[in-house]
Amino acid sequence: MSIDTLPTGRLWRSRLDVKVMPYTLVSPYFILFAAFGLFPLAFTLYYSLYDYDLAGTTKWTGLGNYAKLLADEDFWNAVVNTVGMFLLATIPQLLLALFLANALNKRFRLRLAIRMSVLLPLVTSVVAVAVVFTQLFARDWGLVNWILSWFGVDAINWRAERVPSWLAIATMVDWRWTGYNAIIFLAGMQTIPRDLYEAAAIDGASRRRQFWQITLPMLRPTMIFVVLNSTIGGLTLFSEPTTFYNGNVDGGSQGQFQTVAMFVVKQGFREFDYGYAAAAAWLLFLLILIGALINFLFVRRIGGTK
Repeated sequence: MSIDTLPTGRLWRSRLDVKVMPYTLVSPYFILFAAFGLFPLAFTLYYSLYDYDLAGTTKWTGLGNYAKLLADEDFWNAVVNTVGMFLLATIPQLLLALFLANALNKRFRLRLAIRMSVLLPLVTSVVAVAVVFTQLFARDWGLVNWILSWFGVDAINWRAERVPSWLAIATMVDWRWTGYNAIIFLAGMQTIPRDLYEAAAIDGASRRRQFWQITLPMLRPTMIFVVLNSTIGGLTLFSEPTTFYNGNVDGGSQGQFQTVAMFVVKQGFREFDYGYAAAAAWLLFLLILIGALINFLFVRRIGGTK
């Protein structure tokens, strides 16, 4: 019996099931996305055009907050810090994760347990990580300075100097997230057909050549996801530098490791200049888009894609 021959009531219900039910089933995602994604974006954009303070008073400024931000040395200092720590953390992190995943992709004893163990840093509390790394990078009794002293290097004040503080925070980020990215790379590697490796081995290709000629090109979609995800996380860095300075969003005595995310929180919840903070958040959003686009174009070229 076709749909057209059904009674009117059943025909209406059948058409309702076909046309309405699919949208009903997927609607919770779009409702949540609208409530917690689109609305905050629109709300932030709206108030970025106003001088909006704690008392609730609003004054239209148009692009005034953006013009003020572009001339704000503290904001550009936060941008430089963010990009610097992003580069120092993300590049080594992704390289380590890639080679770690390649090592975990082989057959060995206790393979499952070792694969699961690389996720332990991720489930560790950020506060606990900060306490440990603060002690490791302490100026007077830190383990890192003690090891460097073997090579004649004077004690480094990791929290007082710009580049050393970047390195310390980047180390924290890498320790927490390398294993997570390695597991994602590993999942991608396991989707690559084994026949390709067997054929390459028959042709005399070494494991190193198989990695560069088979694994990397076939892993490109996974790499795009990981790189974009790491770009978003790296440019919105907040927890690690904040806990590195005892929960203070100033980013050091001279803002030497204050990120844009910390700058936004400081302006919004300490200075109570919500309009200015909203404008900074939108400029951070623009920075993420630019960074994600650059990384996407770079990763697409791996394996010869133009």
